[in-house]
Amino acid sequence: MAVKQLKPTTPGRRHRISGVFTDITKTTPEKSLTVGKRATGGRNAQGRMTARYIGGGHKRKLRFVDFKRRKDGVSAVVKAIEYDPNRSARIALLFYADGIKSYIIAPNGLQVGATVESGENVAPELGNALPLKSIPVGTLVHNIELRPGQGAVMARSAGTFAQLTSREGDYVIVKLPSGETRRILAECRATVGVVGNSDHALEQSGKAGRMRWLGRRPHNRGVVMNPVDHPMGGGEGRQSGGHPRSRNGVYAKGLKTRAPKKQSSKYIIERRKK
Repeated sequence: MAVKQLKPTTPGRRHRISGVFTDITKTTPEKSLTVGKRATGGRNAQGRMTARYIGGGHKRKLRFVDFKRRKDGVSAVVKAIEYDPNRSARIALLFYADGIKSYIIAPNGLQVGATVESGENVAPELGNALPLKSIPVGTLVHNIELRPGQGAVMARSAGTFAQLTSREGDYVIVKLPSGETRRILAECRATVGVVGNSDHALEQSGKAGRMRWLGRRPHNRGVVMNPVDHPMGGGEGRQSGGHPRSRNGVYAKGLKTRAPKKQSSKYIIERRKK
């Protein structure tokens, strides 16, 4: 995976840094694993806007990605690496030996024709999903569960990974992409390897129109609003907005928003880097 710098034939292309799609082997999604995705425009079920600066964008189809990996004892062959507009990572199309098809997040280095498995007794090799108790210490993993059977919730975006550092009774100690170190039940599953498309972080849109294609509308700053619209608004000329805060008055840049009695705090050994 790499990125390419485009020739500045237009102002929009001058600052554009785009990813290359040489790793993609199939351009149309598997029909049985897709469904139409309805855009919300930032509105809730009552039709009220609850998230601003959302709307428009290209029509997308939702791909059903298997984050649970519970087909134990059945091997699967990687048939294709595909683009997914709903996430930064690539997805891999699997054909299981019993005829079932599914998508998974494609780890870095996974090739078409490779075989992957899931289960407690499978080898800790690239693309295989197994409980954390069966993975050797020091292994890089992604798609980590927090509760057994829940499905992967951590380390799923492009280029991310976590490292299994040690064991502690019924738990394993995992260093997460944020820098946080925490305990996770050893029965929870993870997938061996690093999520692919790691150069996604180097991409630059180059123009505002590209953000509109992604469904992101123009975002106006609080300091340019009137006092009735934002706590940081108002003032003669270019007055500063005071302490940074949200539209609802919640302080930003320094205020701790994590609940002090949150149950999961007891599993955190070291907090993420500031």
